[in-house]
Amino acid sequence: MKTKEKAFFESFRDIVKAVHSSLDVQTVLQATVERVTEVMGLKGCAIRLLHPKMRTLELSASCGLSDKYIKKGSVAADKSIAEAMKGKTVIISDVRTDPRAQYPQEAAAEGIASMVSIPLSVKGSVIGVMRLYTNEPRDFDKAELNFAEALAEIGAIAIENARLYESMKKDYQSVMEDIHSFVGYRRTI
Repeated sequence: MKTKEKAFFESFRDIVKAVHSSLDVQTVLQATVERVTEVMGLKGCAIRLLHPKMRTLELSASCGLSDKYIKKGSVAADKSIAEAMKGKTVIISDVRTDPRAQYPQEAAAEGIASMVSIPLSVKGSVIGVMRLYTNEPRDFDKAELNFAEALAEIGAIAIENARLYESMKKDYQSVMEDIHSFVGYRRTI
């Protein structure tokens, strides 16, 4: 196995283990952006989740990006590389000149040259994006894109698992409160 592919495989395995062993979605997403940045030799990586009412992409995890860049302004799902919200991986070779980049000046000031936006999908619905940032123009090969897309899918699964767990936990607590109320009611009769 080639060195790059071995690193991709080991990173993928580590992220799968994190998803399998934790219901804390923040831990899993942070581990994902850190591993992707490291193993792919990126400037940085971020995961943004869709706020359904506001139609903005809210930062959930990041690595390698300054606070100034992260806090540059709201990221509109319909303006910032909108094709990714339709389920398509989008590669921007030069963020300074591509009209799909919402904040080209801020990206250039951050030292970002290229960007890849990968959709996070659950059951056919895009719930956010994982963005890869480079400090020099870069053409991503098929293996790199496959690796990043696979990790985006794992991240989406982790998010869905955490949401389902929280929903079940709330349902359980509600049922237990109803039982306690009923038992208390029966004792007063």
